[in-house]
Amino acid sequence: MRERTIAVAVAVGTALTVGISATGPASAGVASRAGTDGTDGTARFYRQPISWHGCRLGPDDETGGALDAAGTRCATVTVPLDYGRPDGRTITVAISRIKATDPGRRRGALLINPGGPGAVGLDQVLLKGMMPAVAERYDLIGMDPRFVGRSTPIRCQWTTDSFTRSAGPNRRTFDESAALMKTLAAGCAQGDRDLLPHASTRNTARDMDVIRAALGEPRLSYLGYSYGTYLGAVYLQMFGARADRVVLDSAADPDVYGPNLISRNAPALAAALKHWAGWAAGHDSKYGLGDTTAAVLSTVERIDRAAARRPLRVGAYRVDAHLVPYLLFVRLYDDSAAAYAGLAAETRALADAARGASVVPPPSLEKLLTGLFTGAGEAEDRAGTPIVCADRAASRDPATYFRDIQAHRASEPLFGPMTRNITPCAFWPTTPAEPATEIRNHVPALIVGADGDPVTPYPGQRAMHRALAGSRMITLTGAFRHGAYLAAGNACVNAAVDRYLVDGTLPGTDIVCDTSGDTGE
Repeated sequence: MRERTIAVAVAVGTALTVGISATGPASAGVASRAGTDGTDGTARFYRQPISWHGCRLGPDDETGGALDAAGTRCATVTVPLDYGRPDGRTITVAISRIKATDPGRRRGALLINPGGPGAVGLDQVLLKGMMPAVAERYDLIGMDPRFVGRSTPIRCQWTTDSFTRSAGPNRRTFDESAALMKTLAAGCAQGDRDLLPHASTRNTARDMDVIRAALGEPRLSYLGYSYGTYLGAVYLQMFGARADRVVLDSAADPDVYGPNLISRNAPALAAALKHWAGWAAGHDSKYGLGDTTAAVLSTVERIDRAAARRPLRVGAYRVDAHLVPYLLFVRLYDDSAAAYAGLAAETRALADAARGASVVPPPSLEKLLTGLFTGAGEAEDRAGTPIVCADRAASRDPATYFRDIQAHRASEPLFGPMTRNITPCAFWPTTPAEPATEIRNHVPALIVGADGDPVTPYPGQRAMHRALAGSRMITLTGAFRHGAYLAAGNACVNAAVDRYLVDGTLPGTDIVCDTSGDTGE
């Protein structure tokens, strides 16, 4: 799977619809009375006081230090583990806040989610410096969603950062993938298994509404990237009457989201790889990957074929056919020259290994491989997998995945065996406690995205636009990247989103921006 967090520059250190019950099945509309009059037992959560404090946990806590330096205050909010049983077990959700810089013109609170699922969000308030006009009007709110980061955790015992793997070239290698997924699912079952059914996006949306009320806000504004767009759409479906201004950047297809989240991504990934290959061909004198787009793509194919025959020796690690497509995938989120240069350097190392040369991997590749082989890197997938598996049921028959891969192998030779591969959800120890949310409403929202996005492809973004019939959409054309607002440095996109958040007026029609508006940031 692996829908990674959008990397915006937050480096540490440096209209109403018909209602439903918030505890019932998903259908149309806005908030129920849940949590407003206490008839469902949730009033104590909605009315809880928030005790703010410093964010730094200790001398080695760089994130906390950066938050404190920016004037952030942190807190925890108590929520029910199971909203159907509000008098039962509780958990905590960590939040952060930077107050509006112009209190006299303050609009309300803007909660920011960076994606994942499984990504920490406390540091998103540090976007303040990139959105000064917005920061004047809103208290910026960060949140580590339930079971993520500083919130009550789910402990998945993994020795890898990500479960995303290619199924490889044949049934034997597919079976290897299935065995790994079974092991990873068991690793999440070893901890507090009672938490797993309650990791869903619906429950995180409920948590958001508790946070809104505890903050004293009648309505909540929201900026969500990637998976955060699905979370935002679920909030709109469940609590639309309590939503103010909502921006969804790089929207996930709401009808596909779940364990098969990236199953339709191979064509968009292939297009992004081709775009990068054109760049690399223009820099052949430096990287030696080929002087035409076709030649660079041939180099990639040779790497993949060599890894299928025998694992490539890359420093201390052995890179096989399960990993090559993944190593490309995670580097195609960003189409900047710097990101493309990094991918070219890593591909050069893989090409050298494919011809049998001794290879010292670039530091970026070394770090990525170390995380994949030891679990020493980001914990995003370990925290995010329980969320995906709680959101939508997956087929538990491995043969269904293999048949799907085989049916698309000719048209999706490189990325299809990865995007359609089996996941830990096929072996998950629990089943979803609720059906997946059907997103269908007319609540206003602004959707933003690049038409060449390889991670949340443009057809899925358009599907979200149709599902949110009250939305408008800004399309960044000619961009092969994940993340448009702030992340792309595009003046047209940034101005349109800022205008909506500050003035509250949706565009009269959908908007198209192009990369000529990029600022190079």
